[in-house]
Amino acid sequence: MTGLRYKARIVYDGTHFSGFQVQPDMRTVQGDLEKAVTKLAKGREVRVHGAGRTDAGVHAKGQIVHFDFPFEIDTDGLMIGMNSVTTSEITVLDVARVEDTFHARYLAKGKKYTYRVDNNQFRDPFLRYYSHYHRYPMNREKVEKALAQLVGAHDFTSFASTHSDKENKVRTLYQASVEVNDDTNEWIFTFVGNGFLYNMIRILMGTLLEVADGRREPEEIQNIIAAENREAAGMTLSSVGLCMEEVYYETKDIPGYNKEE
Repeated sequence: MTGLRYKARIVYDGTHFSGFQVQPDMRTVQGDLEKAVTKLAKGREVRVHGAGRTDAGVHAKGQIVHFDFPFEIDTDGLMIGMNSVTTSEITVLDVARVEDTFHARYLAKGKKYTYRVDNNQFRDPFLRYYSHYHRYPMNREKVEKALAQLVGAHDFTSFASTHSDKENKVRTLYQASVEVNDDTNEWIFTFVGNGFLYNMIRILMGTLLEVADGRREPEEIQNIIAAENREAAGMTLSSVGLCMEEVYYETKDIPGYNKEE
């Protein structure tokens, strides 16, 4: 459908969605958004395109979408309307008119994700949908050594699902870091890159937790990268804990990008 193109920034709790992308007979973020916008378009079908196809259970604080609306509408009114017809699991933070050439996915220059780990001895029930539970003691110094080896351009074949459809698995990580929230005992891992392969962060995290609790040494990261073999890396962690934080459309806005220049 042709029409006026709009860009929106979306936040959602992915717990009860089967991911972002529309799937038959399943509830998805894209599906709910399309129903909402189509209703506002007086029944004229509207297709919503996202910057990233988050998996089931993955959350977003900065997902970007675009869609072509059949008639001109005030952006504030459109935002209010979308929020009035979506469930409380999805909130539209802002809406803007953009050029017809804008594409939420294809024009993205970088993305930022976080992965949270609940490292309490006993699972915190208030974190169960937002942090992966790992009760074993974790060594921050070793984790930071491992993270440092991930920064830069690498072939991440070892950290990609065997179901990945991307032939070129070279990606650049501009930032790979961790902070610890002493109040909640959560470890918040941050990854900023020019792109991510299918399950890449969840496999990175499965490997990093093995480093954290002593099952691997930090120096093994280089060998895992060099192996270019999925079996060399750790397990794929659950989607719980993963959140899309931000999408960048200008390289100058990407944290750590200048370090690569």
